[in-house]
Amino acid sequence: MSSSAQSTFRSGGIAEAIKKDHDELKEYYRKYETASTENEQIQWSNQFRWELARHSVGEELVVYPAFEKHLGAEGERIAREDRAEHQTAKELLYQLERSKVTDGEYPTLFKRLFEDLTVHMRGEEQTDLLMFEAVISQEESIALARSFERTKNFAPTRSHPGVSDKGGLFETAGGLAAAPIDKLRDLFASFPETA
Repeated sequence: MSSSAQSTFRSGGIAEAIKKDHDELKEYYRKYETASTENEQIQWSNQFRWELARHSVGEELVVYPAFEKHLGAEGERIAREDRAEHQTAKELLYQLERSKVTDGEYPTLFKRLFEDLTVHMRGEEQTDLLMFEAVISQEESIALARSFERTKNFAPTRSHPGVSDKGGLFETAGGLAAAPIDKLRDLFASFPETA
């Protein structure tokens, strides 16, 4: 991301919150790639998948509806494209969740997911979020950031590609119903000591 884009993000606002998540995802992938043991690879892969699942739900339930509301037809186009990109990511994530780090296709699948996400994140950071922050107030941006973070706390922590990403009552309930089961499964997964 260019330094001018970084300086345009409001302190405590939605763009900054999303950029922080993007930076964490990049760091988790880097740590997976440089892990020296299989156990470390498992831990960083789990951390990456856990954060990506929560981040995606937060964007779908909070950010994309706000794009549609505040950016009109352009916001609807952006949200539609971003949801399609998320669906592809969810499907890849779902495949990763059903594979083992030691499986031959795992590194290739993970790399493909990360490369697709890198393009998606760059578009959000360099275009979508800048455009969005230009039309909302500081207070709205901060309120959206808070809502985004709260939503992530209740979001499923695993990929559920069959659940709609539109954020309607039924879709939201379906996705959130999976969260307790995901969190129970997380108790038995291996994560890094510090992320």
